[in-house]
Amino acid sequence: MYKGLEVYCCLALNRIAQTLGIDLYQPDLETKLDDVLKDRNKGVPKVELSYELRSNHHMTNKVLEVLETDQLVAIEKEEEGREYRVKITKKGVLHLRKYNQFYSVIFKRYIVDHYKFSTLPSWFVQDG
Repeated sequence: MYKGLEVYCCLALNRIAQTLGIDLYQPDLETKLDDVLKDRNKGVPKVELSYELRSNHHMTNKVLEVLETDQLVAIEKEEEGREYRVKITKKGVLHLRKYNQFYSVIFKRYIVDHYKFSTLPSWFVQDG
């Protein structure tokens, strides 16, 4: 099933937050967010997002370009080697907190299809 760019952006952004152990629904997140990001925002390797999206290099770059343009992530090149790390921004975390229920409703069939051979992610709101 073809998934549009918006679905891939949703999956990628949520994967970064999940990998970094950011609890999007913790009480008073807004007041704690600067400290949470400072402690946990070492970023996620770009290749990990390609695996999450099950997409090629071109689609992964397109998704990251959109997320970076919207200031939901920042992309940094490792000093050694060719690896890129993708870091979620404060705006990105707040975006997920606000819109995940919406994504769970609007993109439900795409998300369920994407994870049909694995477990649905914890951020997915089943009854959304």
